Amino acid sequence: MPSNLNYVIEQVGKDKGIDRKVIIEALEQAVLTASRKKYGHQGEIEVRYNEEAGEVELFQFKQVVEEVANPSSEISLEEARKLDSEAQVGDSLGVKLDTDFGRIGAQTAKQVIIQKVRDAERENIYNEFKDRKGDLISGTVQRMEKGNLYINIGKAEAVLLSKEQIPGEVYRQGERIRAYILDVQKNSKGPQIFLSRTHPGFLIKLFEMEVPEISEGVIKIISAAREPGERAKISVYSSNRDVDPVGACVGMKGSRVQNVVQELRGERIDIIPWSQDQAKYVCNALAPAKISRVFIDEENRHMEMVVADDQLSLAIGKKGQNVRLASKLTGWKIDIKSESKMEKISSEILEKFKNLPYIGEVQGRILYNEGFRSVEELAEMDPEELAKLLEIEKEKASEIVERALQMGRKEGEAEPSPEEALPAGDPAFDRLDQIEGVGEKTAGILEAHGFKKVADILGTTVERLSELPGIGPKKAANLIQAAQRYAEGKGSG
Repeated sequence: MPSNLNYVIEQVGKDKGIDRKVIIEALEQAVLTASRKKYGHQGEIEVRYNEEAGEVELFQFKQVVEEVANPSSEISLEEARKLDSEAQVGDSLGVKLDTDFGRIGAQTAKQVIIQKVRDAERENIYNEFKDRKGDLISGTVQRMEKGNLYINIGKAEAVLLSKEQIPGEVYRQGERIRAYILDVQKNSKGPQIFLSRTHPGFLIKLFEMEVPEISEGVIKIISAAREPGERAKISVYSSNRDVDPVGACVGMKGSRVQNVVQELRGERIDIIPWSQDQAKYVCNALAPAKISRVFIDEENRHMEMVVADDQLSLAIGKKGQNVRLASKLTGWKIDIKSESKMEKISSEILEKFKNLPYIGEVQGRILYNEGFRSVEELAEMDPEELAKLLEIEKEKASEIVERALQMGRKEGEAEPSPEEALPAGDPAFDRLDQIEGVGEKTAGILEAHGFKKVADILGTTVERLSELPGIGPKKAANLIQAAQRYAEGKGSG
C-alpha cells in the first residue's frame, strides 16, 4: 500500500464521484480481508484508517496474562508493558500488525477495493437517475445488439429497446441522440436505464423545450397521444386570455412545431385547444373534420359524433387513425356516424317510439335528442322525469313507461323451445328407439340419466351428452342430428 493514502483517496473520490468515507471503508475492508489470508481467523482483528499518517492500521487484540497459553489471543504482562506501561493482567491490548501481505494478499486487497468502488459507482448512478424518470437526455450511440441501442449518457450506459424506437429510424455508431428516460431499475449488474422515443412524454418534453410559455407556466399541456412516426395529437391550455396556446406552440411561421417534427422524423402533429366543455374538446380533437351533432353518454364516457357524409372519411382518418388518437387524447370512447346513416337509424328508432301512447314526431325527436335509443331505455325512466322532459301530465308519462315495459317484455320473449315446437299426438314420437342409431344399450344409458324421450335429446347439448358413459362428442353430435331429422320428418308428415 502507498505510504500516504490521503492523496489517492482524494483523487479516486474526484474521478469517480464517490464519497471519501466510502473509499476509506473499502480500504479497511480490503486490508481486513487480506489479513485473514495471512494471519487466519484466530484472534480479534481490527482495522482502522489513520488520517494523520495516511495509512490503514491493523491491530490484533490480545488478553494480558501472567503465562501465555495461546499466543494468537494472549500476551504476557512483560510484553504488554513494553507496549503500554500501564497494562494490567486481564486487559485487552491491541497489537499492531504488519500490513505487508505479499503478492497474493495485495491482489486480494485490490480486488476488494475495485469491487467496493464499483458498487459505490453503481449506487451513485442509480441515485442520480432514479428521480429523473420523465426527463429528456442526450447521449451517443455506442453499439446495437439485437435491434436494441446502447447509449452513452456520460457516467452511465442506457438502453433504447427496439420497441421504443420510432419506426424507420436508422442510427449510426457515434451519432448523438435525444430520448426520454422511461424507467430506472436496480439489479445485480447495476442500474439499468431505459429510454424511449415513442412515449407521449417525449413529445411533451420536446414542446416544453421549444415553447418558453410552457416552462413559464402560462401554457399547460393537458394530454398527448401518438402513433410514433406517423401522427400525434397534443392538447394545450392557456391561463392567460391574451396568449393563444396553439399559436404559441406553432411559433412564428411554424418554427417551434417544425423543430419538434424534425426531431420526430417527420411525425405529423395536431395541436388541439383544450376546453372545459368536453363535447367541444372532443370536436377539437377530431379536427380538421367538422362535427354536426354530438350525443353524450356521461356515465360510460361515450360520445356519438355525427358528421356530414363528405366529412366521414376525414373524421375517421386513414385506417381509423384520427378518431383513435382523438379517443386516446381525450379519454372518451368515440363513435362517428354519417348524417345519412344516422338519419336511417333515427328513423327506425322514431318508428318504434311512435308505437307508444302520446308519442308523435316531436316527442320522439325530443327523446332521441336526449339520447334515448330504445324502448327498453324508456321503460327504465321515472314517470315524473319523463313528464318534465316531454312537458306532459305524469299520468300520461306513466302510461308511456308501462307500455314501454310491455313492449320490452314482448320483444324479449324467448323462441319456443325445441320441445314446444315438436308435433304432438303420436305416442311413438316419445320413444328414444325411434331415433336412428339408438339401440337398447344406448337407450338404457340415456334413460338412466334422465333422457327419456326425443324432446330431451333435442333440448340438450353435445357437451352434456358427451359426458354420459359410453357416449363421446362424436356420438353425442350424431344423436342430436338424428333427433332433429326425426322431428323434422314428423313435422312435415
